[in-house]
Amino acid sequence: MRIKFKKLLSKLGPGIITGASDDDPSGIATYSIAGASAGYSLLWTPFLTFPLMAAIQEMCARIGLVTQRGLAGNIKTHVRPKLILYAFAMLIIAANTINIGADLAGMAAAVRLLIPVNSAIISIVFTILIIILMVAFPYKFIATNLKWFTFALFAYIASALVTKQDWLQILYSTFVPNIDFNKETITLIVAILGTTISPYLFFWQTSEEVEEVKEKEKRTHHKIIVTKHELKQAQEDVNLGMLFSNLVMFAIIATTASTLYRFGINQITTADQAASALAPIAGNAASLLFTLGIVGTGMLAVPVLAGSAAYAVSEIFGWKEGLSKSFRQARPFYLIIIASTCVGFLMTLLNINPFKALFYTAVLYGLISPILILAILFIANSRKIMGVNTNTPVTNILGILTLIIMTLAAVSFAVVSLKS
Repeated sequence: MRIKFKKLLSKLGPGIITGASDDDPSGIATYSIAGASAGYSLLWTPFLTFPLMAAIQEMCARIGLVTQRGLAGNIKTHVRPKLILYAFAMLIIAANTINIGADLAGMAAAVRLLIPVNSAIISIVFTILIIILMVAFPYKFIATNLKWFTFALFAYIASALVTKQDWLQILYSTFVPNIDFNKETITLIVAILGTTISPYLFFWQTSEEVEEVKEKEKRTHHKIIVTKHELKQAQEDVNLGMLFSNLVMFAIIATTASTLYRFGINQITTADQAASALAPIAGNAASLLFTLGIVGTGMLAVPVLAGSAAYAVSEIFGWKEGLSKSFRQARPFYLIIIASTCVGFLMTLLNINPFKALFYTAVLYGLISPILILAILFIANSRKIMGVNTNTPVTNILGILTLIIMTLAAVSFAVVSLKS
């Protein structure tokens, strides 16, 4: 049984890590706010985001496998003007760093519910652990051990099951969308889209597919030719990861809606408040599971956030990059990882509200995603770049639909913000 489990785990690729890291403390914060402030009314969003998210991430995986180059490198080579790439890469790096800081603060607040230790000390420990993991260990070790953190997400599915739910109302809200066209609801939808279909995941997915091929070449000492079978495997891996991610999103919204919203706790301001508020309402088990999930997903997400920023910058400036390389071989790449994580830690000392920072980072992601999706669609449909492995009609429909929905959400958010 143990051997079979390890074999199953070994088959899980970058898709499952990408999907799980999407439910980082930023996602947990956004989904908790959605459930606490809007109840069950936004439970239809996971069913909208799953096919859209899966389509975009599959394109990114295929681009990485076929071109053997990361997303930033492909955009730099094939998309004009380059100024767009530089501007959005800098925005993503800034957003990722804020996200790292907020994630670390959220993790520290969650740990304090279990262990009464100063938050700064907890954040320092997490920062050091993550930097050591990313810099000192080879890619295979990192990829294998990041997969274990995905199991933290089962805590949210479990918390939804141990919490008393109104399943008839959940069923109705899931399949009958209810949208109030006001600033609060539109902001929530933009944030949900932004934290679920996140730009940093585009960069990470593409680059990790390249890393997987490099790792195989290193192991076999042969040049790997990507086949249809491997492309199908990548698609299945991505679909599984995105399904898992959206199932967890559904569970978090349902849990906070049936507890916090139901008892009038509509304003969530800190990570520990979301977890501790569950205890008297849903029981200690739900509170503990919620807390452990924040810590586990944070340990998974911070390396992905720092790594995706390092991939983007290194590819833009033509520096050697990759977790398969040593620190000496790719020094600028690793220095970006260290700098992003350390600056994120310093943010925890500024007493910035982590939940608000996480939420508005998700909104920022929602506003900048459309431009990147347009670039991904262009690359994935170019026969010059992709050869025979261009998008299928179904993938194009889902990709264009994602672009339209993300654009409309961003425009709607801009309009309601200007009016208020």
